[in-house]
Amino acid sequence: MKNTPINFEVVSRKIKESGIENIGRASIRELLKVVNQIETETGEKYIRMEMGVPGLPPSAIGVNAEIEAHKNGVAAIYPNIEGIPELKTEISRFCKLFLNIDIPVHCCIPTVGSMMGGFAAFMTLGRLYKGRDATLFIDPGFPVQKQQHKVLGQPFENFDVYNYRGDKLRDKLESYLSTGRFVSLLYSNPNNPSWICFTEEELKVIAEVASKYNVTVIEDLAYFGMDFRKDYSHPGIPPFQPSAAHYTDNYILLISSSKAFSYAGQRIGMMVVSEKLFNTVSPDLKRFYSSDRFGHALIFGTLYAISSGTSHTPQFGLAAILKAVNDGVYNYREEVMDYAEKAAIMKKMFTDNGFYIVYDKDLDEPIADGFYFTFAYPGFTGDQLVEELLYYGISAISLSITGSERNDGVRACVSLVNRSQFPDLKSRLEQFRKNHP
Repeated sequence: MKNTPINFEVVSRKIKESGIENIGRASIRELLKVVNQIETETGEKYIRMEMGVPGLPPSAIGVNAEIEAHKNGVAAIYPNIEGIPELKTEISRFCKLFLNIDIPVHCCIPTVGSMMGGFAAFMTLGRLYKGRDATLFIDPGFPVQKQQHKVLGQPFENFDVYNYRGDKLRDKLESYLSTGRFVSLLYSNPNNPSWICFTEEELKVIAEVASKYNVTVIEDLAYFGMDFRKDYSHPGIPPFQPSAAHYTDNYILLISSSKAFSYAGQRIGMMVVSEKLFNTVSPDLKRFYSSDRFGHALIFGTLYAISSGTSHTPQFGLAAILKAVNDGVYNYREEVMDYAEKAAIMKKMFTDNGFYIVYDKDLDEPIADGFYFTFAYPGFTGDQLVEELLYYGISAISLSITGSERNDGVRACVSLVNRSQFPDLKSRLEQFRKNHP
């Protein structure tokens, strides 16, 4: 039995009882359950880095607006499926002030989190043109989006972009999109899990190649404005959040309230559809919907069937947050900077103890400190490292489930790690290094 910070027998037994053949490739929620069970039995608190959830209090602006909405009785009323006017207006303003793009109000749609926004986008786009329903994922990426495709029965392909940055990206995209199979492509920026950020030049290439083959760009902005090397937080003042929307008129933006505004529990996100795509007419849509216009099919076909609208009070909460941000009253970046500060400290703890950062560069520039970072340890695959770290009270996920080709790597999320846990993290990493010289 090894000398490990967490009882070796208990960890081994809980892994076996989980029934998961390879715990290193477990989904985030599966790993969460196993770690919870170990914590309950041992009484030892883990350094929780597997879940990408906010670790900061929700915006009081949103909470107070929701309380007021409840007092006004909106909980008894079905929300408009297109979204309440106040929120749609503020989403449109937000896009102009922070992305520098002009979006009509009717193209701004609240969804039950960006997860639902993505699901609805995949479903509707997959029915837009008969015989063309595949999505290209520019990976690494969020594993659940591929799970959504499996549930929908829609095909997808993916590639790890790390070796195709800069000038190499155009040819790689051409090799896929020129086949005529793809109706959409998706990436996150900043990226989950690697935290790489595309340059304006790369976003222009993505937009150009996608436009050439009439492929819709789906941009997952779950970590809006959180490339902390630049300050994108001042309304109407450059620099603006980088986006392919500056270079194509065929796009969907998925803007989350979960991370930038710490509003994850209310499950409300923003789906922004370009005006051209919203008004695109395709007879093939009539196979599934009452309308041949994309925007109508998306809202009154797909979204209506999925949820019949987004919960009423969170719409008022998000509307109030966005208004404060748009008016320059509330600077969201000042609060979430905590993630960057913690990442810098934690990354040094890992590298001081023999670990190395897997995705370490944005082209020639050091990667930003932020919500995630990736690490590895000599002699371990990512799957093996995830399992071994469980014995040391550290939980993270393998890059192998994210579409990454770096099979040595692990993704760490800094949000739920409290600064008071830093001494424990340091001592556990030191013990790991001692046991694995």
